[in-house]
Amino acid sequence: MKIEKFEDIIAWQKSKDLSLEVYSQFKYCRDFSFRDQLQRAVISIMNNIAEGFERRGDKEFKHFLFIAKGSCGEVRSMLYLALELKYLSKADFNRFYNLSLEISKILSGFIKTLDK
Repeated sequence: MKIEKFEDIIAWQKSKDLSLEVYSQFKYCRDFSFRDQLQRAVISIMNNIAEGFERRGDKEFKHFLFIAKGSCGEVRSMLYLALELKYLSKADFNRFYNLSLEISKILSGFIKTLDK
């Protein structure tokens, strides 16, 4: 399948789903700085995929995919804190963590294809 718009990119679709889930999960979290940082990190994944794609150059796109991948790591790091601080159940942690890891792996594969 040819990717014609960033919305066609599976990593973007999955990162949008992750963003919506994280926003929903932490909507009532009263640790505002923690919540805001996690929300910024999770949104950064989908937005960097979109921004990189729209720039229309493989080199720049790859750069933004690396940034998105870094944001996946930041989200996973913060999920550990959320679990330890009891902001998140183990089941929710696992769901968010695994989705973030899946997105990261998809981004790695995408980056490798751009290197060819």
